Order: sequence, then C-alpha cells, then structure tokens
Amino acid sequence: MTDFAELTVFNTLSRRLEPFEPLFGRRVFMFVCGPTVYDYSHLGHARTYVFYDTLARFLRKLGYSLFYLQNITDVDDKIVNRALEEDRHPIELAREFESCYYEDMRALNVTSVNLYARASDYISEIFEQIEGLLRRGHAYLTETGVYFDITTFPEYGKLSGQKPEELRVHRIEPDPTKRNPGDFALWRNRPREEFGWDSPWGYGRPGWHIEDTAISMRHFGRQYDIHGGAIELSFPHHEAEIAQAESLTGAKPFVKYWIHTGLLTVEGEKMSKSLGNFVTVREALARYDANVLRLFLLSRHYRSPIDFRWEHLDQAKGSYERIVNCLENFKNLDLGESADEGRFLREIGERREMFYRRMMDDLNTAEAIGELHEMVREVNAYSEREGKISESGKVEILATFSELLDVLGLRIEGGFEESTLSALVSLILDVREALRRRKEYELADEIRSKMRELGFDVQDTPKGVRWRFLGPRSQHL
Repeated sequence: MTDFAELTVFNTLSRRLEPFEPLFGRRVFMFVCGPTVYDYSHLGHARTYVFYDTLARFLRKLGYSLFYLQNITDVDDKIVNRALEEDRHPIELAREFESCYYEDMRALNVTSVNLYARASDYISEIFEQIEGLLRRGHAYLTETGVYFDITTFPEYGKLSGQKPEELRVHRIEPDPTKRNPGDFALWRNRPREEFGWDSPWGYGRPGWHIEDTAISMRHFGRQYDIHGGAIELSFPHHEAEIAQAESLTGAKPFVKYWIHTGLLTVEGEKMSKSLGNFVTVREALARYDANVLRLFLLSRHYRSPIDFRWEHLDQAKGSYERIVNCLENFKNLDLGESADEGRFLREIGERREMFYRRMMDDLNTAEAIGELHEMVREVNAYSEREGKISESGKVEILATFSELLDVLGLRIEGGFEESTLSALVSLILDVREALRRRKEYELADEIRSKMRELGFDVQDTPKGVRWRFLGPRSQHL
C-alpha cells in the first residue's frame, strides 16, 4: 500500500492548514480545556470531548507518543453559587459532578486522556505565575484583586482576530479599579465567609484563565504542541492563556497548534445551560447507544457547526445498525475459496487507505465515516454474491473493520470479537504448522510474513507458537 500524505491540521492561530510537525520528534503534548463541574455534561461538551478522543486515537495510531492532559475546573463562581443554593461545600459539589463527568465519558468510550488535573490542586503554581507576571510588569494589584494589563502584551487578540479598537470596548469582568476595560483577573479577592484561599494579595480565588496556564505549564513546560477546546473559548479564555504564558516566559509560540471544535446548536442556537436548551449526555444515552452518539457527533467536520435534532440521532442509529448487521452477516459466511476474493480484498484495502487519507486531511471524520459506509456496502454486496470466504480473508476484513472502528472510538459487538479472532488465527497457524512438518518452510514463512503485514506478531518458541494482534504495521498507514 502506498504511503499517505502528511497529516495536516487547521491552526486557529495562523488561520490555515498546516503540516503537523510536533516540537519534539514523535512526542506530542496536548492540552484540552475540560468541564466546569457544577452540573451534568451536555451534548455540546460531548461533541468536543469525543472529537479530541478521536484525535488522540488517530495520533497514536500513526505512531505518535501522545500525552493528553485535560483540566477539571473545580474552582469557579458557578460552582460556588450553586453550592450556596444547595447549602453544600463547593468542593463537595464539584467532586460529585466531576464523578458524573467521568462516568459520562466512559459511557461514550472517551478513554484517551492520560491525566485529569483539578485546578484546586495547582494553587501554588498559580501563585508562582501571578508573582512572575507582577514582577515583569504585566500585572497590577488593586483592592479587588490582581489583573493582567493587556496593554503590556501588544499581540493580545492574535488568536481570535480581535482588533485593538474592539478590545478596548469589549468589557470583560467589569471592575472600576481596572486600568483597562479588557484587563482580566488573575486573582479575585473574596469575603472570608466564601470559599477561597489566603494569598499574598488577599483572601480569594484564582481567575479562570490562570488556572489552565498553571496546569499546562506545570506538566508541559514553556511550549507544547496542541491546545484544544470549543471555538467559543478562543476569546477571551485562550487569548488570555497566550498572553499570560508568553509574557511570563518570553517563549513563542506558547502552543504550536490551536485546534478548535465548532458549536453544537439546537435549531441554530448554541446548546448551553444558560439558554436552557441543552440535552445532557445521560438523557441522550438513555435513548440511544453510545456508538450512535459518537457516529452523530463525528458525522460533521469538527470545525463545522452541528445541529442537534432527535431525528438526526435516528439517522445515526440506522447507520450504526447497518454496520452491525454487515459484520454479523459477514461473520456467518461459510469458509471456502472464492474466485472474486482477491479483487474484493483489494477493494477493501483501497477503502481503508481512503479512510486514512480523509483523516489525514484535517481529521475529516465525516468523510472517513463515508468511506466506512462504502466498505459496508461492498462487504454486503460480496456476502450476498459469493456467500463464502477463506479463513485468512475473513480475518483480514474483520481486522480492518476493527482497526477503523477503533480510530472512531466505536465499540460494536459482534464485529471483531476476541473469540472469533482466536479461532481464525488458530486455524491459520495450524495450517502453517502442518506445512512446517512437511518441511515446506518457504510457504510457512510466507504465511507468517503476510500475517505480520496484517498486524499479527507470530513467534516460534521452544514451547510452541505464540501470537498477538498489534494492529496493521505503521508503514501501511
């Protein structure tokens, strides 16, 4: 199979597609803004986190060593206010919904995150960064807290494309003690009866933006590869992160690739808790399989808006059922030789290649899923036409489906079950062992070579043949 073109991603910072070239060889560091844990996650959140889970899976499939870090915002006014309404401690409330978030993500098969980092565990790092910004003249102290002075960072606005004149009138966090309307809080002083910490500048809580900068720089240092999040976070949140980090260290760019997901809307409006038009992940999972939700959420390019309607989930359910039925029917094909098998396997191989080409082109999951549906169509046509396939052919097709479904994070039972795999591989290895006993070593070695191309590591040991499935070899991706 021919090599694929290089992976390209759309960088919000440069506003163009760029070749993906990590800062440190094949090592990739990725930070994604996590949830503020004061309520259940909704499908807008799921859209973002399912995409970055898919991105992480794909990078690892391509052979990159990825460390995926996600923050948990457990220090926020929304958490404090809700805790007051319910007469609870803010951390207790945050832990409850943090646990619910993990449950929702596991249900959606979002499993690629290496570390979840709570903001409340990084207070010392936050103090250190605020002190550094004060020393360098990028921040100032008032009676209400500590603020970042955006006039000291001329590039403020470069990520979101905000013009300086727009920034002057864009009033963020209104406070009469601020020097400039656009200055944002690094630390806010609070009354003693509220939840908070003692700091060198008074009792209070950190600003939202400095929490994420402290977490990411604690683990990744002055620069790293990917920062992700929903597009609405680009200003002011991500803009503020850049200003803080680059003002503190002088290293540019703070993040090489800014990758943002589009909105999930409900009849054209952003899904949000403030608008009251949200559907929680739990509500959706009560009605549809997690695979259906993932198919729906990945059915549009990640940068495009996706409109939620229940009938769209019905359509995704139909797509999911076609895949399941295809695999069930294919599994039940009789074993036997078919004159058309060679052409069929080549066609599936070409579809697999096109799947990867779509993903290489800025993670185009929508078109990749289209290639998967074409594979389903071709497999169904072959199954109806031929009704049989060789043992090795069946293993190859099921392995291909397993590989591509795994990239998309789909767990479809009945497709590539371990018991089916073991039985088919055992049959092939029995044939190979019979050839070895007849001293037909060249043919036996050819079988092992072909199995390696399919991703099966076969070892002849004094205690017998051992094998394991590693996935197709990277040079075939």
